[in-house]
Amino acid sequence: MDHYRSNILIHIGESLDDNNIHQLEKQISFSPGIYSACVNEKARHLMLIDYDPGTVRASEILSHIQQSGLHAELIGL
Repeated sequence: MDHYRSNILIHIGESLDDNNIHQLEKQISFSPGIYSACVNEKARHLMLIDYDPGTVRASEILSHIQQSGLHAELIGL
């Protein structure tokens, strides 16, 4: 079965330093169904996540970020 790609934009409430931002990007990027997770360097509270909706739901991605102790919300839904 061919899966298509989708993406979501997540707003992170905390101000994270470079180390923590890159750690979060890596943690999410290596999760099942995730193709990439990138924080915009000019808008460091925004993370764009490219994922396979046949494998993982947007709500699961958001929950994963929130379970790491961050205040996060989906943008545009």
